[in-house]
Amino acid sequence: MDLTGNLEIVRLTDVGQVRDHNEDAVAGDVESGLLVLADGMGGYKAGEVASEIAVLSIVAELKESLAGCQPGCIDVASGMQMESHLLRDAVAKANADIYHVSMIQPQCEGMGTTLVVALFTNNRVLVGHVGDSRMYRLRDDTFSQLTEDHSLLQEQINFGLITPEEARFSENRNLVTRALGVDPEVELELHEYAVQPGDIYLICSDGLSEMVEDKDIHLTLSALNANLELAAQQLVRMANDHGGNDNISVILARPVRPYPAARGLRHRIVNWLK
Repeated sequence: MDLTGNLEIVRLTDVGQVRDHNEDAVAGDVESGLLVLADGMGGYKAGEVASEIAVLSIVAELKESLAGCQPGCIDVASGMQMESHLLRDAVAKANADIYHVSMIQPQCEGMGTTLVVALFTNNRVLVGHVGDSRMYRLRDDTFSQLTEDHSLLQEQINFGLITPEEARFSENRNLVTRALGVDPEVELELHEYAVQPGDIYLICSDGLSEMVEDKDIHLTLSALNANLELAAQQLVRMANDHGGNDNISVILARPVRPYPAARGLRHRIVNWLK
């Protein structure tokens, strides 16, 4: 389905104040409702390779798969299951691509990347993630983190070993427990959420979430919700003002009107049989 006119997307990435190159990669496609963010890791510039492979591979694979679906092939009743399958396949291919390059290129050995991928369809959003890049949602005045970090810190929080406040000052902030391209296979955490027009969705690398507290991100999005481009610029500026210790990437998306999927053949047959 074509979401042009139904979804507003702004994306921005910045090298920060400390790094000499940007290992983040972002993509956003209004027509397909697809958002992708990857934060690379590895040897010198290898993280940049991993994140770029992830974004390019996933965008190409998903756009081709979705374009190959004729009108009605993704049904209202069962469409998300099909799209979940397509998304998992695209991420698995990207993981295999990154892992293959790391095996044949010595300078890329051990490289990997975090990932957040979101697909808006049928008044819902399908969110998959690996690692500690995040997705948030601002609905009315409620600000929620929709992803849970795959990190040592998050495991310590979950076991009650440290508090979220203590985690902000931990030396283990950058230790992820899951990454794309590090192993032959990767487990993608995948969730589905109902979408309301006017919601604001934020995908970001840890260059933002580690430097700017959630309450300040919330305040910024609430204050600048009428101008997503300005909001993205302000979030990056805030991260840099707090030190800019890492690359900073943000994607903001706002559904502006409902976008129900066309009812497909399966739905029509079921109704005819009733």
